[in-house]
Parts: sequence; C-alpha cells; structure tokens
Amino acid sequence: MQTYVVAFAIALIISWFLTPYVKNMAVRIGAVDKPDPRRVHKGVMPRLGGLAIFAGFVAAVLMTLIVSRDLAVILFGASLIVLVGVLDDVYQLPAKVKLTGQVAAAAVLVVFDIRIEWLNNPMGGYFYLEYLSVPFTIFWVVSFTNVVNLMDGLDGLAAGVSAIASVTIILVALQQGFYTVAVLTAALAGAIIGFIRYNFNPATIFMGDTGSMFIGYILAAISILGAVKSATTIALVVPAVALGLPIMDTAFAIVRRHLNGKPIFKPDKGHFHHRLLAMGLTQRQAVILMYLISAGLGLGAILLTEIDGVYAMLLVSAIVAGVCFCAKKIGILNDH
Repeated sequence: MQTYVVAFAIALIISWFLTPYVKNMAVRIGAVDKPDPRRVHKGVMPRLGGLAIFAGFVAAVLMTLIVSRDLAVILFGASLIVLVGVLDDVYQLPAKVKLTGQVAAAAVLVVFDIRIEWLNNPMGGYFYLEYLSVPFTIFWVVSFTNVVNLMDGLDGLAAGVSAIASVTIILVALQQGFYTVAVLTAALAGAIIGFIRYNFNPATIFMGDTGSMFIGYILAAISILGAVKSATTIALVVPAVALGLPIMDTAFAIVRRHLNGKPIFKPDKGHFHHRLLAMGLTQRQAVILMYLISAGLGLGAILLTEIDGVYAMLLVSAIVAGVCFCAKKIGILNDH
C-alpha cells in the first residue's frame, strides 16, 4: 500500500478516535465558545478540536516517514503554533500576543533555512529575494496561519475547505513526484477529515485557533518545503489558489473595514459565509456551496501545473476576477 494512503488512514483513525476525548477535556477546563452577536452558533461549544487534528497528523508522520532535519523543524514549529492556539482557546490571548507567537513559529522555519529565496518570473528566469527572503517567508506563513482561522465561522467550513485544499496539494505532489510533500499533506487531510465527523453541522466541537492556525501553518510550511525541493514556485502557487476562497475573503475583509473606517482586526459579519446566510441559505447549504467553490479552485490549481507563464497568469487573473465579481454581487464590501 502506498505510504501516503497509510498516512491518511492513520491520521483519520486517530483524529476520529481522539476528538470525543478532547471535547470532554475542553468542557472540563472551560475552553468553550460562547454565543455573541457575530457568531452563528446559539449554545456553548467546546473548542480545542485542533488537538485531535494535531495528534493524528504527528502520529501519522512519525509512523510513515523518516524524520529528517527539515521535517523535525516543521514539527517543532507546528508544536509551537499549537501551543499558542491552546493558550488562546483557553485564555483568549490578546491579538498582539497571538501574532507574536505566530511570527515566532514562522521564524523557526527561517532560522533553519526553510525559506522562500526566489520566485519564478512568468516571462522567464527568476526573481531572487535576497534580503527580502526572511520577511517574505514570515509573511507567507503568518498569512496562511490566519486565513484558515478567519474562515472558521460555520460548522465544518474551515475544516472542509482545508481538506479540499490538502487533497489538491496531494494530487499535484504525486503528479510532480514530491512524495514527502504528498505524505505530509495526506496526514493532514486524514486528520482533518477524521475531525469533520464531529464538526459538520450540527457541530459538537470546534477546532478552535489550535486547529485553524495549525492547519494554516502546516500548509504554508509544506508549500515552502515543496518550493525548496522542486526548484519551482508552483509549489507555492498551488496552495495559494486552492485556499483562494479564504485568502480572498480575508483580503475583502481588510478592504471592507478600511473603506468603512473600522479597525482592520475588528471582527464583523461581512464574510462570505455571513453574506450567504443573509441571502437565506442554511448553514449546510452555505458550507456545501463554499466546498464546491473550493473544489473548483482546486481544479484550477491543478490546471496551473499543466500550463506555462502567460497562460498561468491569465488563469489566475480570471479566477480572481470571477471571485471579485461574485463578492461584489453579494455585497461583501458593504458595511454590515
């Protein structure tokens, strides 16, 4: 049996098995989400589901891969971001403290030379980042860490979109022969899917910042590792397109809050999922629609690996234009 299939299965089983125990622990220690005007759920909901995802991922990786230096660094950085997430889920850390933890976890990769040092020039050749390599890598990791977090607004939404993005990366990694990346991403996908059993509507537990930040961090780290090993930035482009929905949602949130004179980090009810609910969709309908959009973006990401330069730029531009058009139609830039 292929190693990535084994990793997927191990992670899924462990995550599925552990989630109920994590749920009980979260309730006991008071790591719960309480309803407020911005949130969709009506009752108290345990957080910390990300611990089950993390445990499933780590167990699968350790059981299927030889722990190289790079892999050890990624696991250490992931452990640090999970620690930050647990503290936030339990104690509600200030935003600046949480951001500091995210930067520290990103810096772990940079210190051990897992960094983005150049980008492909679509017209030929490369852009060498040189002294910009460190800040660009940290920005990349922190951005991914937060876009998944900001998508976590409906039952099963962040988990499902992340699982779809992970499957996309697995397919591209296998196509390109990046087997370590395929196994790592398969372990992540399995852990997420095992957790979705308890997180899809009606959810009985949330992944919390522990889960959302961990997933975003791992996807960012895997994309950088793929770029380093493959000598091509397609490893960076594929995850970015596959996660296009939460990335664009985050970008629209920043623009919306700026246009309406509100602090960029102040939560609101203008995200894609909020607008779909306002249009009359149920939670399940909104989530499934966003799954379908994410699957379409995943197919677009796979197509990018088959085309060159200018055509790739045209495809990405078409995707961005399509998302912008739909976002404008549902009023995502309006104050809500």
